Amino acid sequence: MHSSVLRFNALVTFAVAILALICALASFSDYFNNPSPTADVKVLSINWFHKQPNGNEEVRITLNISADLRSLFTWNTKQVFGFVAAEYETPQNALNQVSLWDIIIPSKEDAKFLVQITNKYRFIDQGSNLRSKEFNLTLHWHVMPKVGKMWADKIVMTGYRLPDRYR
Repeated sequence: MHSSVLRFNALVTFAVAILALICALASFSDYFNNPSPTADVKVLSINWFHKQPNGNEEVRITLNISADLRSLFTWNTKQVFGFVAAEYETPQNALNQVSLWDIIIPSKEDAKFLVQITNKYRFIDQGSNLRSKEFNLTLHWHVMPKVGKMWADKIVMTGYRLPDRYR
């Protein structure tokens, strides 16, 4: 007959196959979720704007960030990583992105928030490209599932402009 080692091997192989099937079904179930997150990011004030001795320009701004990302959470969501970026064009680059603030959202209960904060990361441009520059504020998010493929999306808020002189 079969030895106990062969029986154990068959049992483990069957268990792993069933686990793989359950993981595939969990990942597939996320395709039926149609999230509808909302967000609004506003510039409350430009605290200072100056040119550094090395020629780079730096801006410190106060942001009002309100978001409701609860619809991103399903039973398969482990966490959501979100960040606000300033996006603008320069003659050298069609798209410049500077991360201003980020958050890790571990649960659905934490996914609705309102914060008023100065930029957590430095808003610096290498060169003199920021004076009178139009820029967008974009809330990006990356949904990290327990099983399956990570996905990302964003909401863009347009119509912001930096001052034409240093403060």
